[in-house]
Amino acid sequence: MAAQMSDAHRRFLQVLMSHGIMEGSEARKLHRCCCEIHKVYYAHDKLDDFITTINIRLQPLFMQIRKGMSEGDGRAHYALVNLAETEITKMASDYAENELELFRKTMDLIILSENGFACSTDILNLADQLKTKKMKKKEAEQVLKIFVEDKWLSERNGEYTLHTRCIMEMEQYILSIYQDTARKCNICHSLAIQSQVCETCGIAMHLPCVAKYFKAQTEPRCPHCNDFWPHEIPDMSRIESQSSSKRDSRKELHS
Repeated sequence: MAAQMSDAHRRFLQVLMSHGIMEGSEARKLHRCCCEIHKVYYAHDKLDDFITTINIRLQPLFMQIRKGMSEGDGRAHYALVNLAETEITKMASDYAENELELFRKTMDLIILSENGFACSTDILNLADQLKTKKMKKKEAEQVLKIFVEDKWLSERNGEYTLHTRCIMEMEQYILSIYQDTARKCNICHSLAIQSQVCETCGIAMHLPCVAKYFKAQTEPRCPHCNDFWPHEIPDMSRIESQSSSKRDSRKELHS
């Protein structure tokens, strides 16, 4: 028998809705806080069960709290996803037609790229080629900034990729629209934008999944065809350390 929805569950859902997406460690803190405030049984390893209770109530609304992974550092995230419509449709109420067209074209560049990134120059060059309404480059720069703030895109050193929130919410849309190019990770079976691809059989693996899978192997071999894996194996401990430093910096800026 499923657990009953309590005020602790409702508070958790409200906070997650206001954030859009939340890192796993923050979600665990929120879980504990909600349970303590509303005097509901709390167990540190029962977050997924807690979320399942919420998802059962969300099912008739075609909504779901979904767990995903950051392609950059492999950390878990939770996001509230609308299952009834594609997120591009949902975005239509928040952005102008030419802004949506710029987003779609940016997505094209990212997904069709070899490394899952599109440089700002290539994106800005699209601004005066929009069919809906052309943009000046300054306008396009501002729109890209908004997409980053709204967690649809992530920016790193002048290059853009899809934000974890975007991948989690748009996975099915991307897989259906980009059937010939979009790949799922061979390890975790989620959509892989930033990935390494086997040169022999063509399977893709997220960088964090590559790091975990080949961690104890002296001669890395493709998990599908067993051919030698020619790519550099990422050092996830270094990436996680850099990611933590960035988060700490952001906290200091907002404090």
